[in-house]
Amino acid sequence: MRSTGAAVDSARGVFAVDSTAPGAAPGGLDVFRRGWQTQIGDDVFQLPAFDPDTIGDFRVKGTVTKVHAAAIADLHAASATRTADVPGGDQDLVAMYVVRRGAWTLGGPSGHGDRTVPAGQFVLRHLGRLTAFETSADLTAKFLVLPPGELKPLLGNRAVTGSADSAEVRLLTALTDMIHTTVAGLGPAGVEAAQATLVELAKAVAKGRFDDVEPRLAPALAQAAKDLADRRLADPELSPAMLARELNVSVRTLHRAFAAVGEQVSTYIRHRRLHEAKLALTAPSGRLSISELAAHWQFADSSHFTRAFKKHFGRTPTDYARSTEAALLPPNRHPSAHEPAVSA
Repeated sequence: MRSTGAAVDSARGVFAVDSTAPGAAPGGLDVFRRGWQTQIGDDVFQLPAFDPDTIGDFRVKGTVTKVHAAAIADLHAASATRTADVPGGDQDLVAMYVVRRGAWTLGGPSGHGDRTVPAGQFVLRHLGRLTAFETSADLTAKFLVLPPGELKPLLGNRAVTGSADSAEVRLLTALTDMIHTTVAGLGPAGVEAAQATLVELAKAVAKGRFDDVEPRLAPALAQAAKDLADRRLADPELSPAMLARELNVSVRTLHRAFAAVGEQVSTYIRHRRLHEAKLALTAPSGRLSISELAAHWQFADSSHFTRAFKKHFGRTPTDYARSTEAALLPPNRHPSAHEPAVSA
């Protein structure tokens, strides 16, 4: 069992918990609740009481992060969990459940209208009261708590559901992963921006599209496009148009997002390909020729690749490879420089 969390201000907090180790389950819920109350706070989301039958076998591993009035929980549950009967106390927040494995069943008013979120699906809805829920064993899910201000009028009484693999949800979950790893180092302005961007992306999920004039989406959208490009660098179809299509935005929106962070889409792709080619030039085995490298990284021909490489790195691919090889040679491979000439 493990719970961690540094001292944080009221605007942010993070803790990790792991009660999946043998013998850790009986106290797992206490550790989780203590971490939530000290690092996240009941003002963001009030944890309900859990059914006594599930308390003794609470095997959960995950990370929970707070950013202002928002919280992100990434959970992997080895055991099933179930809340006790919830009296339905008032609360006012928007919750999103993204399920990758298993199922999460959310209670409706007075136990009616229960909704099960299966693997590969999400639900986004406003919660005006404390409700019951139940999760299956072997659950992998992301749970988001968001402030209701801008989302509540958009959602009303409806629940938005759909595929967890939709472009909008993938972009939102990519941002939550970044927040988990960076929140400890963010200043007040960064924390505020992180929450604002979470809300904007949740609005995009609710509307099923992106607002072309929303500048706060730019950093997250640009990063998502970069991550996708990095995975497809050798793909001949990689282009701004392909990235925009995969992320469900217009090409214009994608270009504006990159411009907002001081970059260009095509330039990013070209530079990443050149850096990968540079690494390949010094590979210890199976080294490709210049023409093969040009073809693999989708340059028109070896001449075009050589010109682009020299412009970016200040030397041709051949010169770079030779200089790198010479630098790696051991001293005894250069006898004329280190040994006296042999006399006749």
